[in-house]
Amino acid sequence: MVAYRNPVPYESRKIKSHNARGKFSMNHFDVAVVGAGPAGGQMARLMAKSGYKVLLVEQHEDFSKNDFSSAVTLLSALEQFALPEDVVGSFWDKLVAVTTNTQQVWGSPENLGAVLDFAKLRAFLAKDVKAHGGDVWMGYRYVRHFQDHGKTLVRLKQRAAGKLETVSTKVLVDATGFARSVMYEKRRDLPELLGATGLEYVIEVNEQAYSQYAKTIFFFLGCKWMPKGYSWIFPMEEYLLKVGAGRFNLPHKFIKRTESLKYYIQLLIDKHVMPKEYRIIDIHGATIKYSQGLKDRYYKDNSIAIGDAASTVNPLGGEGIRHGMYSAEMAAGYIKRYLENEISDFRDYQIQMRRHFLSKWDASANASIRRYIMDSDSKIDKAFTYLGYLKTKELIDVLFYYKRGKLWKGFFRYLTTKMFVVFSK
Repeated sequence: MVAYRNPVPYESRKIKSHNARGKFSMNHFDVAVVGAGPAGGQMARLMAKSGYKVLLVEQHEDFSKNDFSSAVTLLSALEQFALPEDVVGSFWDKLVAVTTNTQQVWGSPENLGAVLDFAKLRAFLAKDVKAHGGDVWMGYRYVRHFQDHGKTLVRLKQRAAGKLETVSTKVLVDATGFARSVMYEKRRDLPELLGATGLEYVIEVNEQAYSQYAKTIFFFLGCKWMPKGYSWIFPMEEYLLKVGAGRFNLPHKFIKRTESLKYYIQLLIDKHVMPKEYRIIDIHGATIKYSQGLKDRYYKDNSIAIGDAASTVNPLGGEGIRHGMYSAEMAAGYIKRYLENEISDFRDYQIQMRRHFLSKWDASANASIRRYIMDSDSKIDKAFTYLGYLKTKELIDVLFYYKRGKLWKGFFRYLTTKMFVVFSK
């Protein structure tokens, strides 16, 4: 993992240095990105590669401090975003869905996806920013921004020393995730948000326990495993498993009382993994806040929102890395045009984002509320029985490319099988 110290900017960009008249000068950037998650890191990386002066700001001193994503993605994402295998914890070629009363399995002779090492992914992106001449400031928290004589000034606070720094930028990028810190100075201005909370353990197990999960991602649904959401077991590097649970912060139609997230994670360890012994390596969690109908503020003046700050996380499955990085690529194109004075605002970026995400995410949000909040165990069991009749590629198309029309194939195959059984008697 790359270790980042507190920034030591180039001599031409000293944060505070006396000029000839004895006044203080400050750093000037074309683009300042607040938040070094996948979306923010990808944005800074793209702009630095294009030759712009870039600052990437991360509030934590190192990337292990907020290692909160389960980080499952498709194999194609590695090529799409030019990611090295170094950021992969493991590859997977099988997907298993376990409900309260059923289990369905889909597999492939070839790798289908990867479980990314979230800390290594963000460290790689930050390293690439620096490799292309950008600045990466670790341990700095965004305070506020303001206009002064036609310039956007950004106030940052060094967390360890409590020292305030100010930089100027032509474009300010909000990649602060669910906090949306740049776009919304006042919390009361936030749109109505649908919240979900997740918790994940990284555990070390013996070879026998690990082997049953190697190259396989497990999802658990239903009242037994995770009411109001789902839980999971994903393999990482040898002998390490991610065991997690996440749920919507809404009341369930039938279930009046639920246990803590830790309870359901422990349930998976005790009743499914069942290791002879294990060691907890890490515990981390996060909250997702999604704007139904995508009513987020995508831009304001010369500020622009990407990633979870613009609700790019899929509300049904919680997948966010691929979509957050895509939003960064989309926004980068408009930022370049803005810096070259080809456009005067980011209105078209908002239009394109809504065109790309709105219909799919509205359908996902409705499906997630129905599945996690409204459905009984019997309905969840039945839904996954239908899914069991889908081929692996068809299931990938449904889960990751949101081609829900293919769901009917599973239903019709189920009916055909039932009819065959009836008429063969």
